[in-house]
Amino acid sequence: MSLIPVPRLREVLDDVTVLDVRWQLGRSDGREQYLAGHVPGAVFVDLETDLADPPSDPVDDRGRHPLPGTDRFADAMRRCGVSVDRPVVVYDDWGGLAATRAWWLLRHHGHLDVSVLDGGWAAWTADGDVATGEQVASPGDFTAGPGHLRLVDAAGAARVGRDGVLVDARAPERFRGETEPLDPVAGHVPGAVNVPATTHL
Repeated sequence: MSLIPVPRLREVLDDVTVLDVRWQLGRSDGREQYLAGHVPGAVFVDLETDLADPPSDPVDDRGRHPLPGTDRFADAMRRCGVSVDRPVVVYDDWGGLAATRAWWLLRHHGHLDVSVLDGGWAAWTADGDVATGEQVASPGDFTAGPGHLRLVDAAGAARVGRDGVLVDARAPERFRGETEPLDPVAGHVPGAVNVPATTHL
């Protein structure tokens, strides 16, 4: 993953597309937070609608935040001003968890010049100007490829857990089944190992 520090982003701010991906599990106030303050020029990206397809009811093996279809994702990114020949910087306020989803999806669909703001929103507010209100982007020309990174479904994850190394990046208490705020069944896929994302971002 490519990180960009605050001083470097400040230098290149006019030459990049900045995406604000503030989102936290169980909260839906990312847009309100964005409107109250964001990196100048940043456009808000909603993880629930721009970086995921709607979940089925009941939730199926694609999960609660299924990967967005190629066309849905490309449309969302173009609305946000993403173009193939312009670098993209993404940030959030939750240890990079939402920003890295945007980073991964853009890379998966063929945009190779994507960085995550090192330290996220907290780092920017400690050392940068803050804009308020809605930033309306000029439409971009991003065309999403079919996705070049390998994906695994629920059955495949079970096989990996049995025959390989399956990493569960959730919080340890969710992995252990001690708490489960969202899913009907607590715990983890048999054979998975817990490497919490928050300890690495």
